[in-house]
Amino acid sequence: MSSFRAVLSPCIGVCTLDAQGLCEGCHRTGAEIARWVHMGDDERLHLMDVVLPEREAARG
Repeated sequence: MSSFRAVLSPCIGVCTLDAQGLCEGCHRTGAEIARWVHMGDDERLHLMDVVLPEREAARG
C-alpha cells in the first residue's frame, strides 16, 4: 500500500497574474505555480488548506 496522495492543482484556467503577482484564478504566486510539480503532498495541502483560502479571503 502506498502513502502517496494525489493533491490536485487549484488551477481553474484563469491564468493571469495581478499587480501583486498572484494568479487571478487560483491565488498562487508565479513561483508557487512553477514549483507545484516539485512540491510534496504536505506542502501542497498546506497551500490548498491554509495559504490560498487566506489570500482569497483577503481579496474580498
